[in-house]
Amino acid sequence: MKPDRPLIFSVLLLAGGLAVILGYCHGNTNFTAAYPFSGTILHVDFTTVGPGVLGGLALTFLGAILLVWSFLAAIVNQFRLMTASETQPERLLD
Repeated sequence: MKPDRPLIFSVLLLAGGLAVILGYCHGNTNFTAAYPFSGTILHVDFTTVGPGVLGGLALTFLGAILLVWSFLAAIVNQFRLMTASETQPERLLD
């Protein structure tokens, strides 16, 4: 199995989930830069309400599971290509 299509689909699901979560987001961001770098502060505070919570989490969760699955499929595909014999070049061209 080629892992490229599940990988593309998982990235689209992850991006869609994060877009839905951040699209319904209400919050603020605060950044303070100071010379002693230990005094530099980045504070991100956001609250998501409505359908973005369940829909965004579901899309992000499905995207993460599909990403793990496509990563494992890529590993299996590499091992399969390493064990392909010289007499079957069509398997190498997949």
